Amino acid sequence: MDLLKDLKWRGIIYQQTDEEGIKDTLSTEKISLYCGMDPTADSMHIGHLLPYLTLRRFQNAGHRPIVLVGGATGLIGDPSGKSEERKLQTIEDVQRNVQGLQKQLRQIFEFEGENGALMVNNYDWAGSMDIVTFLRDYGKHVGINYMLAKDTIASRLETGISFTEFTYTILQGMDFVHLYDKHNCRMQIGGSDQWGNITTGLELIRKMMPEGPKAFGVTIPLVTKADGTKFGKTESGAVWLDPEKTSPYEFYQFWINTADADVVKYLKFFTFLSHEEIEELERAVQEEPHLRKAQKALAEEMTRLIHGEESLEQAIKISQALFNGDVKNLTASEIKQGFKDVPSFDAPADEEAGLIDLLVAAKISPSKRQAREDVGNGAISVNGERVTDTNYALSAADRIEGQFTIIRRGKKKYYLIKY
Repeated sequence: MDLLKDLKWRGIIYQQTDEEGIKDTLSTEKISLYCGMDPTADSMHIGHLLPYLTLRRFQNAGHRPIVLVGGATGLIGDPSGKSEERKLQTIEDVQRNVQGLQKQLRQIFEFEGENGALMVNNYDWAGSMDIVTFLRDYGKHVGINYMLAKDTIASRLETGISFTEFTYTILQGMDFVHLYDKHNCRMQIGGSDQWGNITTGLELIRKMMPEGPKAFGVTIPLVTKADGTKFGKTESGAVWLDPEKTSPYEFYQFWINTADADVVKYLKFFTFLSHEEIEELERAVQEEPHLRKAQKALAEEMTRLIHGEESLEQAIKISQALFNGDVKNLTASEIKQGFKDVPSFDAPADEEAGLIDLLVAAKISPSKRQAREDVGNGAISVNGERVTDTNYALSAADRIEGQFTIIRRGKKKYYLIKY
């Protein structure tokens, strides 16, 4: 199956500026194409992934991806999807964010070989441009009525939009012109909210390049969940690619908790599994959903892609330990990941503690009477080992790497004792 048919099968294509032109071009030549992102934070979250994974599919098919992080446009702010002005960032903040995003994007693309990816920052060509050059060389080609017809601008007219954000679409269009001229970039990929900015770039290419338009734009759909809630959000917030913001275990758990109604769509969108593999997993969802084969495959593919094989193995180990209650073999690092959100209690590092007193102090049991009942009934485990002795005292031997003791009350209620 060719690339375009594969993208359509996966449901990835939303809009195309010239479907026949794109089809003819891709069938006869290998092209350079780009996708861009503004550095509003120092990490991507999973809502950013689909355009870049789509760009990677083009690379796998032999085309050359250009990966743009907008050090210049990030100083302005895209009005797309916003009801008010974006708070402007300092140049130092933007450049720090650029470096963080570029590091993550290097995980997704191959930068060596004949069609190795090219990493660019639009601050390199737009940052030093003077206002007269901007107005004469670019502003002259974009009519006010054309810009007012853009949804991202029209939606802000009543609430107000600054000239700064009003010009954003021209700045992004400049990127396409620059990459087209300097790197023969023939296509831009973006989310569905970027259609207006993509077409501005094509408009500038049409007017500024003597050979006429030879470029295209493609947008991908907004990722949604079957129940109508927002994709990529959890109770604790966004699911980040930065392991310091969202641990590999949390990242893995996000994907493995995907609903049956969404998992096949996400396998098509986000993984590089073949059609046959995905169709087999789709049958598993229908015939044996309790095994959650599709969710496991999705979680493994995504965690391996973003965090690597070692982090995937660690996430699986933590998941199995929590499920089975066999937590004593976890390392301190793994405990920090797996028990990040469980109730915790800071205990003195230089004292032994009676288990009953500790259960009350850590509010695991509401009273000493209840604590004795819990221990006597076998409801309390220390590092996965059931304790029934009401006189049990925790010692240094109960501390994992000298830092943690894991208490479980009942089957699923975990508590973390920190020293």
